[in-house]
Amino acid sequence: MLKRFHFWAIPLSLGLFPACQSTSPQSNTAVNNATTAGAKEAPVAREVRVTEGSYRTYVTALASDDMEGRKPFSNGEKKTLAYLEREAKALGLEPGNGNSYLQEVPMVEITSAPAQTMTVKGKKSMTLKGLEDYVIWARRTEENVSIKESELVFAGFGIVAPEYNWNDYAGLNVKDKVVVVLVSDPGFYSSDTTFFKGRTMTYYGRWTYKLEEAARQGAKGCLIVHATEAAGYGFKVVQNNWNTSKFYLDSKGKNVYRCAMEGWITTPVAEKLFAAAGKNFQTELQRAAKPGFKGNALSLTMSTSLKAKVRYDKSYNFIAKITGSKRPEEAIVYSAHWDHLGIGKKNEQNDSIYNGAADNASGTAGLLAVAKAFQAQGQKPDRTMVFLSVTAEEQGLLGSQFYAENPTFPKEKTVANLNMDMLNPYGTTKDIVLIGIGQSELEEILAEEARKESRYISRDPNPEAGLYYRSDHFNFAKMGIPALFTGMGIDHVQLGKAEGKKLLDNFTANVYHKPNDEVNAAFKTDGAAADLQLLYQVGKRLAFSNQWPQWKSGSEFKSVRDQYMAK
Repeated sequence: MLKRFHFWAIPLSLGLFPACQSTSPQSNTAVNNATTAGAKEAPVAREVRVTEGSYRTYVTALASDDMEGRKPFSNGEKKTLAYLEREAKALGLEPGNGNSYLQEVPMVEITSAPAQTMTVKGKKSMTLKGLEDYVIWARRTEENVSIKESELVFAGFGIVAPEYNWNDYAGLNVKDKVVVVLVSDPGFYSSDTTFFKGRTMTYYGRWTYKLEEAARQGAKGCLIVHATEAAGYGFKVVQNNWNTSKFYLDSKGKNVYRCAMEGWITTPVAEKLFAAAGKNFQTELQRAAKPGFKGNALSLTMSTSLKAKVRYDKSYNFIAKITGSKRPEEAIVYSAHWDHLGIGKKNEQNDSIYNGAADNASGTAGLLAVAKAFQAQGQKPDRTMVFLSVTAEEQGLLGSQFYAENPTFPKEKTVANLNMDMLNPYGTTKDIVLIGIGQSELEEILAEEARKESRYISRDPNPEAGLYYRSDHFNFAKMGIPALFTGMGIDHVQLGKAEGKKLLDNFTANVYHKPNDEVNAAFKTDGAAADLQLLYQVGKRLAFSNQWPQWKSGSEFKSVRDQYMAK
């Protein structure tokens, strides 16, 4: 899964945050806010720290060649899960799924072989070239998918968002048709920062949402118009999906409708399509970004085909826990994904193992290091601490989706989720990036803990990329559970901001999702340990309190939580 981490450090004053007044879901009265920002914390267990040595041991093992890149369905998965179980037992952690540390995740792998061309017919007809003009894949488990002269319908941004009084599908019949939609949100094209969330991407701007909504509307296919700035990455990234396999949760026995075909087209292709329909694409884009937009048929049909190879198999989430001493039914979930890309194309050094040290052996090692710190406290937390390492994040957040739909602790009893994905591999920084600012009251706690360590939190400099919706915490957020996600800072303690940014840019350009994302001489562990200390402290404050952090006004997840907590 693509995660763009180009962060600029912009200090956030604690004064930007409103006072935290969390309430219990069992009543409307204020609870003990001893752990809110500025309040004195009640004495609890002895002070411990997440040790760099423990983290280095764990991340070195998880990112070793012996783990074979930790791809689901592989021998690397078996080795990874065996290692996690062995280390959990050594730490004295309890199994988190009944008597087992494992949660079975049934999945299906669909390997698509699209036709090399797509034919479009209308007043002006054209033939599009696969890979160059479009990238498509099969979503259904049929071996042969045929799209024959299906009508093309423009549905704007493909969004149905009642809270914004927005419905691109209103009055539009797309059943068994192919919808063409735009990436990102209408707010991305507006100078009004209060329209949607301005250039900050909401969940509705994510391409995954658009495919889900097209299916809900009964469309046979969905083509998203790619735009580099709005998507946050170039079309070359999309092209990596050509003729590859995709994993999905196994929906056998469930009445789940999926589009037969999903994919992307380039902006130049969209311009040709709209011109063939007698329309100007840029004019239609601007029209779609304004209230009152109505979608319309393009008076064009398209035809293509795909062959699909289908394989059913099972992967596993790993779950360990420390049972709470006072309120064991209430849980705080630390999460990270254990999977990476396995063994693939060799690089210039003849290395074909995609070790995924930063992405995300670092987060899974962080789970163990934080769990070790909790065990070293000498006192059990009041609430249960869950350490969840999920599968198939790289395939579309599938393991965390399965857990969210099949939790070991119900959503009504899950206090918060603290997610770790791609920890700092290049040295200690003064800042830590807060992704998704303005979402929940967990931000106040993080800000105060950072201040205690003489650190500060920085804004996500690229909010239009929608990073808050691109890692495993998102599936908790969708269920209404307040979720915290942090990223790498750049204000390097020794080298400063400019050099720190160069280190991050180098990682993004030359290390991320490549075989050289491994533990080597350039891989530093002190920065990750410092960030883990902050996340440990946030979890500890929740663990020894009765605070229920809330979503903030304006968060798209607030109404979800409010609805079921009010019952």
